Amino acid sequence: MSTLVLDAEALYRELLRGVRGLCNAKTRLVGVTSGGAWLVERLQRDLGLPGEPGLISSAMHRDDFARRGLAAGGQTVLPFDVNEAQILLLDDVLYTGRTIRAVINELFDYGRPASIQLAVMVDRGGRQLPIQPDFAAARVTLPTDQSLALARNDQGHFSFKVEAA
Repeated sequence: MSTLVLDAEALYRELLRGVRGLCNAKTRLVGVTSGGAWLVERLQRDLGLPGEPGLISSAMHRDDFARRGLAAGGQTVLPFDVNEAQILLLDDVLYTGRTIRAVINELFDYGRPASIQLAVMVDRGGRQLPIQPDFAAARVTLPTDQSLALARNDQGHFSFKVEAA
């Protein structure tokens, strides 16, 4: 059995390149808590974008809310007007699409954006909903009994952990 090894820093550089290509002067970055929040914080700085990025939680719109409850990952903070904004959602790993569906619902609670694009570090397939990224730094296949999670150390460097689901 082979072990999946992903160089998260190399994937971040690829994500930075891809996000740079998706951004324009009106783009607002919004990170999905928690891995996407780490990414958006670093991307905002590395791209030299003015203002603060947005952070968005999927907790209140999860279709499994009754089972999971509120996650401790963070709350939604959107320091800009969502109406007519060009939103670029960022997340670490895209799997079933359920989290992205939930954060889009959350976004619409705050207003009606002009557009929403999605960029992820890793697309692992396995979609249950018709949601696809506009950019993925990597595409990998994992067994359904494994999960992939972004980690960040005290210096802000990224790594990935493969764990039993």
